[in-house]
Amino acid sequence: MECKVSWLSKDGMAFVAETGSGHMVAMDGAPEGGGRNLAPRPMEMVLLGTGGCTTYDVVMILKKSRQDIVDCHVTLKAERASQDPKVFTKIHFHFTVSGRNLNPATVERAINLSHDKYCSASIMLAKSAELTHSFEIVDT
Repeated sequence: MECKVSWLSKDGMAFVAETGSGHMVAMDGAPEGGGRNLAPRPMEMVLLGTGGCTTYDVVMILKKSRQDIVDCHVTLKAERASQDPKVFTKIHFHFTVSGRNLNPATVERAINLSHDKYCSASIMLAKSAELTHSFEIVDT
């Protein structure tokens, strides 16, 4: 896996990343750091990538478990260290899983498997941050 990140402007803090799979993503800094607030911050990208990684796992595990899942999303709330390096210190994942007759134990198992075995991003972040999760099921 590889990517290329390029600084876009000599008078700002905007960047564009090109992934190895050929996709482009913009990033920008906060105005107080020289950015213009035109795109997500790089650390927001880390957080959203982690959310994508774990949600992918949960959906795949629930599908393989023959659960009638119709929607899944996760909200992540993170805290960072106050001093440099400002690593994530706490991240809470709240999953909302929608479907018909979903088994709560199966949903919880899917979330645990993602966090403990499959989601490379959350497993990596667990080295510096306390990770917690909760979930709710919406019957459709």
